[in-house]
Amino acid sequence: MLINKIRKNLIAAVIFSLLFVIQNNAQEKRQLTLDESLKIGLENSKTLHSSRLKIISSEAQLSQANAAGLPSLGIGATYTRLSNVDPYNITIPGMGSFTVSPSILDNYTAKVTLQQPLFTGFKISSNYDIAQNNALAVKQDYSKDEQDVIYNVKNAYWNLFLAGKLKEAIDENVQQMKAHLEDIQNFFKQGLATKNEVLKVEVQLSEAQLSQIDARNSVKIATVNFDNVINIPLSTEIEIQKEVLVENENIEDIDQLIDKAMKNRPDLKSLQYKLNASKNGITLAQSGWFPQVVLAGEYDYSKPNSRILPVENKFNGTWAINLGLTYNLWDWGTTKAQTTQAESQYEQTKDSYSTLKDAVTLDVTQNYYNLIKAKEKVLVTQQTVSQAEENYRVTDDKFRQGLTLNSELLDAEVALVQAKTNNAQSIADYELAKAQIERSTGGK
Repeated sequence: MLINKIRKNLIAAVIFSLLFVIQNNAQEKRQLTLDESLKIGLENSKTLHSSRLKIISSEAQLSQANAAGLPSLGIGATYTRLSNVDPYNITIPGMGSFTVSPSILDNYTAKVTLQQPLFTGFKISSNYDIAQNNALAVKQDYSKDEQDVIYNVKNAYWNLFLAGKLKEAIDENVQQMKAHLEDIQNFFKQGLATKNEVLKVEVQLSEAQLSQIDARNSVKIATVNFDNVINIPLSTEIEIQKEVLVENENIEDIDQLIDKAMKNRPDLKSLQYKLNASKNGITLAQSGWFPQVVLAGEYDYSKPNSRILPVENKFNGTWAINLGLTYNLWDWGTTKAQTTQAESQYEQTKDSYSTLKDAVTLDVTQNYYNLIKAKEKVLVTQQTVSQAEENYRVTDDKFRQGLTLNSELLDAEVALVQAKTNNAQSIADYELAKAQIERSTGGK
């Protein structure tokens, strides 16, 4: 009895442990809409996190450039211990001896300095303008990265939708084929069908089952890719919307779309700001041809203060204001070379901007025609599905009544699954075409 009780307790413990392991290793399942997917993808994007850090860095550089034109205030203090020397004395006949310069061994100095650049040959203002344009360009780069993330999420989402719809169509086709096989086997037993007809259905069922295996694997791959894009655990099972209502939306005219892209594309805006910064770089390079004027002030509180005579072993304060001008008379062509380099970079950026505008026009135009084509395909495939479903229903009824051939039902089954496959593909293509046109025109 004791042994049996121990055995039962061990079996219960093993079962409990297995259930615990299975529960903890079970895949997480989530239902997500497209909007929810976009929100998660944007929040978890490492690319956007890096872009936000670039914005912080560029704003810090802008603050640094702005500070260069503002007054700078500094303080300093020193203590000096001197070696002992005899004081300097003079003797005047009849008047005795006088100490002219006493020996003060402990020297203390506290100093406050204020400096303000008045004119730097536009160097400070140019640096600020460059930093400002670069900061604005980085913000536009962030917007572009954000658009790329949005498109990538949509692309992964609709690919998962497509994989699910294809699996759904093939699963339905397998069930139809099994029912068809059962019917033809019954006909064969009754002598109403040949063995060859049974074999044809069996072969087509096997092919459908092979397609079913591929479809299941495609769903798994699409799910893993989707999880990776929105940066969640790759083991997460995702359930997304199965039915999509393709609205009869109006598509803007191609000229309107191109105009919108020229105004809204973040990569164009970014390059425009970089072009402005490049132009400011010419002014910065030319600053070497101008004088530099600086205003400086200083307050000196020292013991002893060297400006106070005779020297006293006590603290005294003095101040000074300095207006300085420097001018580089000859730099062996350095400024000229820097200016030539800046002008060359500016012209290169202009060419890049012009090239990008041409590329944007081409991108929008291609996506425009792809969207029109995708929309037309959706309308056609929807009608084809309805026709294929009706054809299958009628053919299946006739086959069960012995009024049509086995091969005609096989053709109807193939036509139906192909129609549903084409429809699912056209819907995914249409949604991706919309996402492409949104990205190419600078939308989200």
